[in-house]
Amino acid sequence: MNAPTSSTYKQLVELARAEDLGPGDITSNITIEAAQAGRGDLVFRQGGVVCGMELAEYVLAVYEASAVFRPAVQDGDTVEPNTVVATLEGPLRSLLAAERVILNFVGRLSGIATTTRQYVDAVAGAAAVICDTRKTTPGWRVLEKYAVRCGGGVNHRQGLYDAVLVKDNHLAGIGGEFVSGLALALERLKEVSPQPTFVEVEVDTLEQLRQVLPLSAVDMVLLDNMSLDELREGVRLRDEAGLRERLLLEASGNVRLDTVGEIAQTGVDRISAGALTHSVATIDVALDLQ
Repeated sequence: MNAPTSSTYKQLVELARAEDLGPGDITSNITIEAAQAGRGDLVFRQGGVVCGMELAEYVLAVYEASAVFRPAVQDGDTVEPNTVVATLEGPLRSLLAAERVILNFVGRLSGIATTTRQYVDAVAGAAAVICDTRKTTPGWRVLEKYAVRCGGGVNHRQGLYDAVLVKDNHLAGIGGEFVSGLALALERLKEVSPQPTFVEVEVDTLEQLRQVLPLSAVDMVLLDNMSLDELREGVRLRDEAGLRERLLLEASGNVRLDTVGEIAQTGVDRISAGALTHSVATIDVALDLQ
């Protein structure tokens, strides 16, 4: 579970700092002496999965190179309410200036990691893994997908550039029937350089699934908005065709915390949930000065 490097979020941190600090923190400048030192604890007010420790350390350094960030936990750790996850030391003005940006990053990323862990726990015992989607906050994708990994989830493609996912709108654009349109798309794929290493096709019906099963170029089929019975039948069709070891099946649509367990029991290999990133609650994190 490699953390993103600072080069992937440097611009995002700079933007957050500029929009929050601007030309300076007026309140701290009129209430706190420039030489005054400070120390504070980063505290999880509620339990959850921690994410964003290295990022928080980087943010603090951007505000104050001499400041010290001492983490007490690692990303991916689960903590109870009122747990101190890090201690910050440095000029008090700098700690207060960096406070909100650190809390915003850590709170949101930990919220994603915590939500993902809830989904992962809900499918415990089943073979299915929990995957994210491209429904991420603009500019935050690398960080949010990292948070999913911290929660035990699996990243789908990073963007439009690193895998093929042929959906209904693509086939509508290419024209023709489902089979002919898909065949044309796969034929054109041979001309793409470099060759994508993963090809997925979205289907809306079991009949479309039957038409995809003979296509050796397809690595995974997305079963979109299918009922539990349809998902089970899709798994049966795949297995009876002798493709269990080669062709993955992904369930998508109507995936919520209260439905994901039943979906996993159908036998699908992957379950993708946009809710992991687009509708999470931020973890309540605070900086308590000592």
